[in-house]
Amino acid sequence: MKRALLGVLCCAAAALAVSQPAAAKDGVTIGMAVAFSGWMEAYDGEAAKMAQLWVEQKNAKGGLLGAPIKVVTADTKTDRVQGAKAGQDLIQQGAELLLVSADYDYGAPAALQAQKAGKISVFLGASDPKAGVLGVGPLSFTANNAAQLEGAVMGEWGYDKKGYRKGYMLIDQMIEYNKSICAGYEWAFPKKGGKIEGQDTFNGQDATISSQITRLSNAIRTKAVDSIMLCSTNPGAASAVRQMRAAGITLPILSGTAMDGLYWVNSVPGLKDFYLPVQALTVNDPRPAVNEITAAYEKKYGKLPTTQYAYPIYAFLDLWAKAVTEVGSTDGAKVVAVMNKYDNEPTVLGPRTFTPKLHIQISEPMTVVSYADGKETPVEEWKIKDVIPNPVLYRLKK
Repeated sequence: MKRALLGVLCCAAAALAVSQPAAAKDGVTIGMAVAFSGWMEAYDGEAAKMAQLWVEQKNAKGGLLGAPIKVVTADTKTDRVQGAKAGQDLIQQGAELLLVSADYDYGAPAALQAQKAGKISVFLGASDPKAGVLGVGPLSFTANNAAQLEGAVMGEWGYDKKGYRKGYMLIDQMIEYNKSICAGYEWAFPKKGGKIEGQDTFNGQDATISSQITRLSNAIRTKAVDSIMLCSTNPGAASAVRQMRAAGITLPILSGTAMDGLYWVNSVPGLKDFYLPVQALTVNDPRPAVNEITAAYEKKYGKLPTTQYAYPIYAFLDLWAKAVTEVGSTDGAKVVAVMNKYDNEPTVLGPRTFTPKLHIQISEPMTVVSYADGKETPVEEWKIKDVIPNPVLYRLKK
């Protein structure tokens, strides 16, 4: 009887152990293989701080799987080779989720180390659809939206709400992100009924775009261009805006999220009629939950985030933690299987959707903001009507 009773108790204990969430004794570990130095730090720094804030808030509520979340970090130094080493080092330290740089080229080396180890990775803010399934593997995500979505939002919104009918694209060739913004605009604007009357290219490192401005001025005069789609990143983008306004071109300018923030507007005195889309506002966001995050960030770090790029990782971590809790473990394949079923899943930044083939947002609502009098002001939330097709997302040749 004693032996029988002991056997029953042992079996019950074993069953209980199996039923408990599979968390490491010392807690779940998140790794950050991001740029804490070099030029990419400008893009990674605030998002990494936001992720740290999320961890502290989560731990204050009991952690994940009944244990605290730990954070381990490694500086990629804005170097691809160092990125691979950093990723491998953090995986060896037990990272079960790896946060990587906010750019496909610089984040992929670390993300590939996570993929090899069967761990989930997430780019802090990459806008290239390759930052995920196609370019890394099925366990990789990006917290951000596709750049094409930004251009599509501005194309649709400009046509429907501002009455623009004749656009002109000015494309900075310096990085692929810029080309992808205009790819989205070039798809969406004509689909609504608008006509792109011309386009030109420049390099963001060029000191002057006088030749491009001359051609743009001719198009305005001869083809009645009524709006400009500027696909660029700072500092080249701010320089282009300043030169256009100095040349007397006062047409409305649409642009991408990369120009979010007020740090550059003083370089264009009297700037107005300038618009771009964002996922969140650092001041007076229309959503109370976003303002709460912003206030917590300011309390912890002593200043507000400078751009919207700080926020997407917060929404992603919420979704990842939800899937981990449902699965009862941090097993990469099992967690991803749950996340791949998320269809317009609510987050503090709005709905998120993942599929087995696409781990980037291509249809989420974005807030169009205007710049005037040195202020950034929300205009309205906008969600594109149609799904961006793969030839546009991957910029396949026509």
